Amino acid sequence: IEFIVSYYYNKLEFTRFSSSVGKFVGFTEYGVRNAAAWNNDASYLSAMKARKEAYCLHNIQNWYNNM
Repeated sequence: IEFIVSYYYNKLEFTRFSSSVGKFVGFTEYGVRNAAAWNNDASYLSAMKARKEAYCLHNIQNWYNNM
């Protein structure tokens, strides 16, 4: 299971967090600056990593039962 949060502006993805990478990755100049700032914030980064367990792993059985 992979948890991904993508940030878009004007249909262009500028920053993404992936639980498999474990950090933010920027795709534009603005996104690289955001990713660097968010990756330096240890509390925000650990909160994003915890969202996989809180959201994905908590609901996975419900999703598979409804398919």
